[in-house]
Amino acid sequence: MTPEEREHHRKGPVTLRGAQRPDRTTDQRLLEESAPGAWVHSDPWRVLRIQSEFVEGFGALAELGPAISIFGSARLGEGHPDYECARRIGAGIAERGYAVITGGGPGIMEAGNRGAQEAGGVSVGLGIELPHEQGLNPYVDLGVDFRYFFARKTMFVKYSSGFVVMPGGFGTFDELFEALCLMQTHKIDMFPVILVGRDYWQGLLDWVSSAVVDRGMISLADLDLVRVVDTAEEALAALGEAIRGDDEGPAAGEHRTSAEDEVVDAS
Repeated sequence: MTPEEREHHRKGPVTLRGAQRPDRTTDQRLLEESAPGAWVHSDPWRVLRIQSEFVEGFGALAELGPAISIFGSARLGEGHPDYECARRIGAGIAERGYAVITGGGPGIMEAGNRGAQEAGGVSVGLGIELPHEQGLNPYVDLGVDFRYFFARKTMFVKYSSGFVVMPGGFGTFDELFEALCLMQTHKIDMFPVILVGRDYWQGLLDWVSSAVVDRGMISLADLDLVRVVDTAEEALAALGEAIRGDDEGPAAGEHRTSAEDEVVDAS
């Protein structure tokens, strides 16, 4: 095994390899059950670390401009149809003057960053501390690493004018449903959420319609928070229709204004 192939672990600015790699993530340590009174000595210091992640994220992305986030599986490599689709979407977004934000990892994330970079756009990766992470993919031009998922997810929502969601696993579902929940509860303004791959997503949407809507857990109108397409071209057209009222894709300089931004400005 070469030095480059050794598993490594990033802890903020620190990289750990071999025996130095911890067996637990920062999120695990934050959320684990502590001995009575132990929190007095540890949790107040964690607040400062959490605060620093928000400060670093806001500082890195504040001047980014309008952006679209692309989500999807880390397990699909070059040559897979979904990888190539995400690559075309990333390129199309960049060609229309938007930055592309991903989770910075391999698979669909890499494809989105790759398309943006190849098209001469701004390619952003928001990495996360994981037990067996591979680091930011080589197509990320602006990368920010996070210890805490909740800080990272705030950056996706705050700096995106829309989400493109490719087939993926639990992490992809997490980002999707957080955005839907925030829009449904009016914590953020509406923005387009485009699901790519009807054959992948239709079963989930059918279940939501038959089990969740029919039982009154959500309103029928909540289904309108997402739109399903099959191709990169359809995804770009759906973004354009949602953001600027046409089918040419998002235009540079157009981005949503969130309620959070209004509060910050008012203060």
